[in-house]
Amino acid sequence: MKRKVTKAIFPVAGLGTRFLPATKAIPKEIMTLVDRPLIQYAIDEARAAGIKDFIFVTARGKSALEDYFDIAPNLEAELRRAGKTELLNVLKTTNMESGAIAYIRQQKALGLGHAVWCARRLIGNEPFAVILPDDVIAAEKPCLQQMVEAYAETGGNMVAAMEVPPEKTSSYGVLDVKEDMGQLVSVKGMVEKPKPADAPSNLAVIGRYILSPRVMGTINKTKQGAGGEIQLTDAIAAQIGASEDGVFGYRFRGQRFDCGSKAGFLQATVAFALARDDLRDELSEFLREMAVIDKAAQ
Repeated sequence: MKRKVTKAIFPVAGLGTRFLPATKAIPKEIMTLVDRPLIQYAIDEARAAGIKDFIFVTARGKSALEDYFDIAPNLEAELRRAGKTELLNVLKTTNMESGAIAYIRQQKALGLGHAVWCARRLIGNEPFAVILPDDVIAAEKPCLQQMVEAYAETGGNMVAAMEVPPEKTSSYGVLDVKEDMGQLVSVKGMVEKPKPADAPSNLAVIGRYILSPRVMGTINKTKQGAGGEIQLTDAIAAQIGASEDGVFGYRFRGQRFDCGSKAGFLQATVAFALARDDLRDELSEFLREMAVIDKAAQ
């Protein structure tokens, strides 16, 4: 019997140096797409997938994350007094019940694998999800929910995957495919950031994972890999053939935005704003005007 996935790890200890100077004062995960911070998109996706326990792996300077998910009595009282019921309801979606969130410190920046390993005692012997808030995925059915439904059939370990241009494989973990079954692929190997000539495919791992608790033990034995960090993909790849847990890639339905880069963040902002009824018309008109100005300048 496969166990339900009810725990998720959110690795948020990074310094966000690509967004300096903004991230000098605020965690990158609090930066907003339209009117919601990156971390809210990740939390909402996890909730939709049935996650009940939210584990944040943080670092010094991330206290704003804890404040964001706390209640704000003074603000709520002011909105209530002003009769701003709609805003009050929006605000309440950011509150998390007592005990739902745990915070773990990653005291050394040793990579994603190490960040996940820091949460091992809270995971125990249960399968768990990992969500990277930098990867924002616009989808009719949230990406992790798609994966949880597929995981109910496969068990084992599952990573979200998408096709990338061959010349960009050096920016991703890449799957070595054993069998392509369409939405799902079974995996015989994973390579972290291979050169295009060495990449076993162009199917890249994106920041959503469902993992067996056995991965924690593997991470503990994993040596530093690409970039001098303990790579999560190396630990997952080590599960292949080492236990009864299979490793699967899941081609999710949706559009992924890399909000760890400035260009990706801007693209996501435009895409999410255009999806909003209250913003679409005004923004579309502005973009058309900018396109005309740009063309005239050429």
